[in-house]
Amino acid sequence: MLETFTLATFAVHLDQDFALTAPDGAVLTARLVEAAQVGSAPPGGGRPPFSIVFRGPLEPALGQGGYRFEHEQIGTFELFIVPIAADADGRRYEAVFA
Repeated sequence: MLETFTLATFAVHLDQDFALTAPDGAVLTARLVEAAQVGSAPPGGGRPPFSIVFRGPLEPALGQGGYRFEHEQIGTFELFIVPIAADADGRRYEAVFA
């Protein structure tokens, strides 16, 4: 499923909530706050690389790793996310598609 995702898959869902399942089984809300292209398509064609950023709660702090995400329209999928920042509004996590 991930191989079919493009920037457009996520860009239309900016500022929408996704359900993220934490390692302990708790379901957290992660809001999609950024979706951006991060380079050009590889030579010979293919999907241009892009990144997406979610904002989750301050606690629990999630580590780098694979997590299950669910969205009403996209469905259920696994993403490898990396924590990139935290502030008073929550923690941000990035996933990069190359």
